[in-house]
Amino acid sequence: MDSRTYNPRTVEEVFRDFKGRRAALIKALTTDVEDFYNQCDPEKENLCLYGFPSEQWEVNLPAEEVPPELPEPVLGINFARDGMQEKDWLSLVAVHSDAWLLAIAFYFGARFGFDKADRKRLFNMINELPTIFEVVTGAAKKQVKEKSSVSNHSGSKSKSSSKAQRAPESQSRQSKPSQPKEEDEELDEQDDDEHGETLCGACGEHYGTDEFWICCDICEKWFHGKCVKITPARAEHIKQYKCPSCSNKRARP
Repeated sequence: MDSRTYNPRTVEEVFRDFKGRRAALIKALTTDVEDFYNQCDPEKENLCLYGFPSEQWEVNLPAEEVPPELPEPVLGINFARDGMQEKDWLSLVAVHSDAWLLAIAFYFGARFGFDKADRKRLFNMINELPTIFEVVTGAAKKQVKEKSSVSNHSGSKSKSSSKAQRAPESQSRQSKPSQPKEEDEELDEQDDDEHGETLCGACGEHYGTDEFWICCDICEKWFHGKCVKITPARAEHIKQYKCPSCSNKRARP
């Protein structure tokens, strides 16, 4: 099915469409940032950043049809690339991408007759996720730190702890000494509280105890192993892990 013409009709379908497009845009601005940067050549015509429900992104010219079938992303993102610092340019693209995602979602809502309750439910579902801007700038991580216990949360970011976290959750639990059942459950609850608010620096989704995570030793952001293509076995041999964004950082004119 063509991701450009797919029309979700229920609140759940629109939200699924929103999440897919959002994941694609976050990928372009974080893990795939080097490729995205190179595609936004200022010498080319007006370019747009598209995100599709399939979680794939694309830099391309805007739709030729007027009016377009769907709301279009902001034009000319490539023109500002070399006129400002890279982090500021990425933040600007992120803000416009957030606005485009909301426009798409509420376009579907209007087109398929969502009532007040449906629109409110859709917005509440969307609002539970950090914005692309918050993920790209690290604001989402700062908000998490403010909500959770600062001492416990910051302690989990130490290098010794981050190395331990690279091992699968099930493996680390198996290595614990045998304890009474009640005490073991209490430790599990504390672990969930400590990491439950953590967000993946690539996809922006919450921490899950059944998923493998790895922490960047440079920016200290956490990532799903699958989002940065790192397996538990590979992590064991990494002395200092650098996420894709930190690995791709270089001096820009």
